[in-house]
Amino acid sequence: MRTPALAVDVAGGPFVPVTLTRRDLRPDDVRVDIAFTGICHSDLHRVHGDWANGIFPMVPGHEICGVVGAVGEDVSAYRVGDRVGVGVMVDSCGTCAYCLDGSQQFCVEGVVETYSSRGYDGAVTHGGYSRSIVVREPFVHGIPDALDLSSAAPLLCAGVTVYSPLRRWGPVAGRNVAVVGIGGLGHLAVRMAAAMGAEVTAISRGPGKRADARRLGAADVLAADAKSALGGSRSRFDLVLNTVSAPLPMDDYLALLRPGGVIVNIGAPVGPISCEPFSLISGNKVIAGSMIGGLAETQDMLRFCAEHGICADVEVTDARTIDSAYRRVRDGDVRYRFVIDTTTIGE
Repeated sequence: MRTPALAVDVAGGPFVPVTLTRRDLRPDDVRVDIAFTGICHSDLHRVHGDWANGIFPMVPGHEICGVVGAVGEDVSAYRVGDRVGVGVMVDSCGTCAYCLDGSQQFCVEGVVETYSSRGYDGAVTHGGYSRSIVVREPFVHGIPDALDLSSAAPLLCAGVTVYSPLRRWGPVAGRNVAVVGIGGLGHLAVRMAAAMGAEVTAISRGPGKRADARRLGAADVLAADAKSALGGSRSRFDLVLNTVSAPLPMDDYLALLRPGGVIVNIGAPVGPISCEPFSLISGNKVIAGSMIGGLAETQDMLRFCAEHGICADVEVTDARTIDSAYRRVRDGDVRYRFVIDTTTIGE
C-alpha cells in the first residue's frame, strides 16, 4: 500500500514530500490510518544527525494516534474504526526474558523502533509523519475514548517516558517530587505526579512558566537560575525527575535530595554526567536513568491519563509548516508539544 509522507533525505536537510510503500498486511498486522503525530525532541536529534545511527532518507514520528483502517486475519483485539496509537516500538523478539517480562524496550535481539531502524526482515522502518502505518497487533495501543487523539499522541512517547520512573521509584503519594524543566516531558510529569498524590515542585530556568506550572498541578516553583532558590531546598525531595537535555550541575541537584533519594535523568544531554562521590555517599543517594516503558506499562499509562483527565498541551501544525515548527521546538518556543495534522500530508 502506498501512502504520502514527509521525509528528510540527508541529516539536517529540509522535509520533502514522498510516497512510502507500506507492506501488505500479514495475519497479525494492523493498518493505522494516522490522524495526528507528535513532534518529539528525539525527532530533532535524529533528523539533525546528532545521533550517529540515523538511517536516511528518514520519515520520523513515534507519537502516533489514529484509527484502525484494516486488520489481518489473526487480529482479535482491534476492529476497523477503533481509536489506536503507536509508540516508539513496532517489534521485538517476544521470547527473551525482557520481552516476556513486559520490558520489550530492552529486547536482547534488539527492539525494532518505529522509524530509523531495521525490522528483522532487514527493511528500514518509517514513522508517523505519514498518512498510514502497518504495525503488528501487540505494538498497537487502544486509546481510551476520554482522550482526544491530538493531545493523546504525545503520551505514546513523552507520556510513558515520565510515567515509568514515577511508577518505578514510587509510590509517590505523599512524597516530595521535583520536576526539572517544564517542557514537553516536564509538563506531563507535573500533571502525573500531582495526580498520583505527590507534593510537586517545578524547577524552571526562570519565572516565566510559574503560572503554567501551578496550573499543571505544582504546589511550588523554583527558579533554577537562582542559586538561593536551590540552596533553600536542600534535603527536600524524595525524587527529582530531570527532563532537560542540557547538562546540570549535578552536585547542586543531588543536594536537593533527602537521604535515600534519587534523581532520574530522562533528558539526554550531550556529554557525560559527573558529580563528586560524596554527593552520593553522604546520603545514600542515587543517579538513575529511564527510557520509555514496555507495552503493558504504556497501556496502563493511557488508562491512568484517561481516568485523571491528563493530556498534553498541544499546538497542531500541518505539513506545510513543519520546518518552522522544528525551529520553534529547537528554540523552546512551544507550549508544550507540536502535533502534526497528518491529513495535511500529501495535500
